[in-house]
Amino acid sequence: MKRLFVFTLVMTLFSFTVSAQNTGSLTGTVRDVQNGSPIVAATVNVLPAKRSAITDSLGKFSFVDLPTGIYTVTVTSMGFETTTQYNIPITSGNIYELSFELNRDLKITEGVTVTSSRKSARATSLETPLSVQRLTTEEIKSNPGGNFDISRVVQSLPGISGSDALGNGYRNDIIIRGGAPYENVYYLDGIETPVINHFSTQGSAGGPLGILNVSFIEDVKLSTSSFDARYDNALSGVLDFKQKNGNTQKVQGNVRLSASELAATFDGPLNKKRDLTFLASARRSYLQLLFKAIDLPLRPDYYDFQYKVAYNPDAKNSFSVIGVGAIDQFKFGEIRKPSLDKFIVLDNVPKNDQWNYTVGGTWKRSMTNGFFTVALSRNKFNIELKKFDDNDESVISKRRLDTKSQETENKLRIDVSQNFSGLKITYGVSGQYVSYYNNSFIRRRAEIRDNSGNVVQPADIFQYNTNIDFARYGLYIQAGKRFFNNQLNISAGLRTDGNSFTEHGNELASNISPRIALSYSLTKELNINASAGSYTRLPPYTILGFQQNNIFLNKNAEYIRTNHYVAGLEYLPKPTLRFTVEGFYKRYTDVPVSLRNGISLNNLGTEYSAFGNEPIVSSGKGEAYGIEFFAQQKLTKRLFGFGSYTYVVSKFSGLDGKLIESAWDNRHLLSFTLGYKLNRNWEIGLKYRFQGGLPYTPFDEAASRINYSTQGVGILDYARFNQLRLGNFQQSDLRIDKKWNLKKVTIDVFIDIQNWTAFKSPVLPQYTFDRDLNTKAFFTTDNHPLAADGSNAIPKIILESDSAPLPTIGFIIEF
Repeated sequence: MKRLFVFTLVMTLFSFTVSAQNTGSLTGTVRDVQNGSPIVAATVNVLPAKRSAITDSLGKFSFVDLPTGIYTVTVTSMGFETTTQYNIPITSGNIYELSFELNRDLKITEGVTVTSSRKSARATSLETPLSVQRLTTEEIKSNPGGNFDISRVVQSLPGISGSDALGNGYRNDIIIRGGAPYENVYYLDGIETPVINHFSTQGSAGGPLGILNVSFIEDVKLSTSSFDARYDNALSGVLDFKQKNGNTQKVQGNVRLSASELAATFDGPLNKKRDLTFLASARRSYLQLLFKAIDLPLRPDYYDFQYKVAYNPDAKNSFSVIGVGAIDQFKFGEIRKPSLDKFIVLDNVPKNDQWNYTVGGTWKRSMTNGFFTVALSRNKFNIELKKFDDNDESVISKRRLDTKSQETENKLRIDVSQNFSGLKITYGVSGQYVSYYNNSFIRRRAEIRDNSGNVVQPADIFQYNTNIDFARYGLYIQAGKRFFNNQLNISAGLRTDGNSFTEHGNELASNISPRIALSYSLTKELNINASAGSYTRLPPYTILGFQQNNIFLNKNAEYIRTNHYVAGLEYLPKPTLRFTVEGFYKRYTDVPVSLRNGISLNNLGTEYSAFGNEPIVSSGKGEAYGIEFFAQQKLTKRLFGFGSYTYVVSKFSGLDGKLIESAWDNRHLLSFTLGYKLNRNWEIGLKYRFQGGLPYTPFDEAASRINYSTQGVGILDYARFNQLRLGNFQQSDLRIDKKWNLKKVTIDVFIDIQNWTAFKSPVLPQYTFDRDLNTKAFFTTDNHPLAADGSNAIPKIILESDSAPLPTIGFIIEF
């Protein structure tokens, strides 16, 4: 606290030395959301500056010499809804680029015009009238404890939890309404981006750190149900990231130093006359240095890169090319102060080297009554995992895990959106060419002999080499219309998907996914909404490509299916304030179940390795249900924030067909995030999260004793699956920012303290053998060397809980 006081005092004194009032610039475009064409002669108002501008023939507007500060920007145009964006920071360092997409003017009873905008507190649309939230880039950047990581920030939204309650607070697993982490899909400017985290779990999606650079993001839309039919493979959630375009005036940039990385971002025009712009960034980790300094045995190291090029040759056509990629390396280091929990990490966690990229291009062309989009993309994920007993790679007999795997997808998607007298119809087709390679050696159990040489446990080893290519395809249609003077909105969609690999993959009739959504305006502030839909997902490639004796054991895997039923109310007393309440029920069928241990694979996916490399049967069922409350206040003067409470129950069945509380059965989720802007460019943010304790499985004492010396981890007793429950998780984070606007340069210094209240976090118990911390030798009951079957070991259960605050001081320099 003393250091925090000194830091605050120094920044306060320095703030009085900078008294010059500098200015900044704001530019942007205004388009018709129906057909993507620019809106000419729209009026753009900036408050509280009381400045206005008119859009030109390309829908562009510009403001210069705006005093630095926070603004609200409103766009009005005859025949369109009034649209407002809040919390727009104008600085002296960078030009701020905005984009508006205006809906056609809506009328309800009594002829009242509805102000409905994706940038006001309202987040819904005709296709998705509920179960949807939006966050702007400023809400992400200023989120306490978020570390500029989008995956971490969204965990504060209703129905969302991470793996914090499992003691994995350093991971970005996104668990939505009791579903598994692999059930979500991610889109970046309309291009599907399967990997958005560093050190990602193959077959799932989570990892410790996000890849996407928040400086690129304009806003994020999260849908937790009522999915638009154009999205395939979504069971629990769709995260749609909309990126900014580079500014058209000058080349500019920013440098950011945060808790784990140093990042540099640049944007600007490539050709001003042709409206050709770029965004580009690179980030470098220094986590390996931090982990060494605090004496952790892991040494994670990563780079990532991101770019976007946008070209708008005329009013009807727009082109964009995007790319994002990462290089991750995972090593072990020497530890200065040994402890049992550090030895557990060294004994259990595999070396993990991986790289990935997604590149894609989009062409969008306006038509009289709509537009069409063509998207072509390619994504690739490469991962190598290794683990040897004692981490000794020189002895082949000590090999426990040795996997080299690669996933490649080449995708083409064509979407058409048209309006016919108020009837909106969207339809399209998609195709993929998939390549999957996996060369794996997996020792589930080593051969164990007793002191007499008798085999007490035979070896259980999988070794295979998969190299497959196949096609995936899908088609969809979605239609929506407003009735009774726009008081009732109805949208319905149909989708089907297929593939050429699984036994029933080409049976399109079996994979039909219908959906319907309704919204009724009780008053101009209060809506009642409901939706029902059936959604499918192809199992991960790790499951499909698994072999034994050159036979694909999982080729009969079915598409996983979940049916959603949701209803709720949305209340908007004013454009900046939103309240929602929703009840939801999800029913799962054809969920993969492990033939090895009999549990549903929907309980897995948060491990630092791979998920799904085993034989399965598509016989699992599941259900998740609950209720959500959400409130959001957009920034208008000084205060902004949002809060939510969710009650959720999650259950899945194993081979026995019985529904059992899943690994995501939190029951209670509570969070709130508040921000307050003070005078002299000071800002303070506070976040609090509570997650109910999760179920977990106790150890099989006998099996753990036999296998620990060759597995480095305890063996779970699946006969007592999820019969115990951890304590509750809670954490509060605090962030303070101070910004200086110098001439053509802006400096933002921040301090972010995660868990500043020092709450203790629950952790899963860890099984180990007691040992000498200096020599690493195991203690034994007979003072002899450790027996191969562990019969003379001294087992210990470690229950370490971390309550230490984690402070970070960083900066952002715009120039």
